[in-house]
Amino acid sequence: MRLRPVTPDDHARVIRIVDSWWGGRAMSAMLPKLFFVHFCETSFIAEVKDDLIGFLVGFLSPAVLEEAYIHFVGVHPDYRKRGVGRRLYEQFFEAARKAGRCRVRCVTSPTNHTSIAFHRRMGFRPCGGVKDRSEMPIHRDYDGPGEDRVLLAKGL
Repeated sequence: MRLRPVTPDDHARVIRIVDSWWGGRAMSAMLPKLFFVHFCETSFIAEVKDDLIGFLVGFLSPAVLEEAYIHFVGVHPDYRKRGVGRRLYEQFFEAARKAGRCRVRCVTSPTNHTSIAFHRRMGFRPCGGVKDRSEMPIHRDYDGPGEDRVLLAKGL
């Protein structure tokens, strides 16, 4: 597996596959090309030979100078549970450290138990929010009405 920074040309490759990697859910709108143009130093592609097997889109917060933010991560279904996500995150952590950041944040859906478990294994912890029935602290309507989220943070 090879990791490299994204390029603007990678946008079309990612957009072509992202919805299928999410079981047909419409996710491509969350990845405008601007991420591949303006955040190429903190966003990465994972490949085997020339096949795209994963990507991470992240950036250094322009408002909170000690933080970096992971916006979107995808791993090809055939490559899940093989360390691709971990390698992408570690690459991002290294870029954030080099830029002087001491914390990484991200969000996920409270119903995405796989994502929550992965983030906990990577050292992320839920931040604030109101505990739901499962005792998970969630932020109600975070991304709009009915769009609850779990906010996660990890110190570097």
